[in-house]
Amino acid sequence: MRKIPTTIAVAAGLSVVAAAHAQSPAVKDPAAVEAGVYAVEPDHTQVGFSVLHLGFSRYDGVFSNVSGQLTLDPKSPDAISLDVTVPVNSVRTTSAKLDGELKGDQWLNAGKFPTMRFRSTKVTQSGPSTATVAGELTLHGVTRPVVLKARFVGAGVNPLDRSYTAGFFVTGVIKRSDFGVNAYVPMVSDQVGLTINAAFHKAR
Repeated sequence: MRKIPTTIAVAAGLSVVAAAHAQSPAVKDPAAVEAGVYAVEPDHTQVGFSVLHLGFSRYDGVFSNVSGQLTLDPKSPDAISLDVTVPVNSVRTTSAKLDGELKGDQWLNAGKFPTMRFRSTKVTQSGPSTATVAGELTLHGVTRPVVLKARFVGAGVNPLDRSYTAGFFVTGVIKRSDFGVNAYVPMVSDQVGLTINAAFHKAR
């Protein structure tokens, strides 16, 4: 059997992926999203954070390997609920040294508090594609109320794995001292900005 050259095989594969993306499978109308229970899709979910460093510049990092579920019904926003868990040990920045410090006792203390968790208490629609999500965040062994702002990005059948997927962009602000994370305040800002890219696969 004739062997297909590697370059041709790669090009063909890329063409398939490009064609899949060109089809734009995601719908943008929140009312058209399928109701059901969704599981976090960890490979495409990122929990980003940003602080002001010494008043000179912002410094960003990210958590990954998120797990949890979203119960979604576009016809009944009051019935929407979210429960997600983030492993603290997944924290990453552009500095390996800082990554180790953030996991240590002076900062997040991943050994003693290995996860952070957000559980919604009320979801209120604020616009055609937006909502405020009130809930409780448990971080560093402390639970405090937090309000997040969510924007629907799109939903539909993923052409690569055939799963029904819904995505959201979420922002929020917390004070880390409220959770007992006080290191270097105020040189490193007490206020922490959150930016979350969340993808969910429909489970049922």
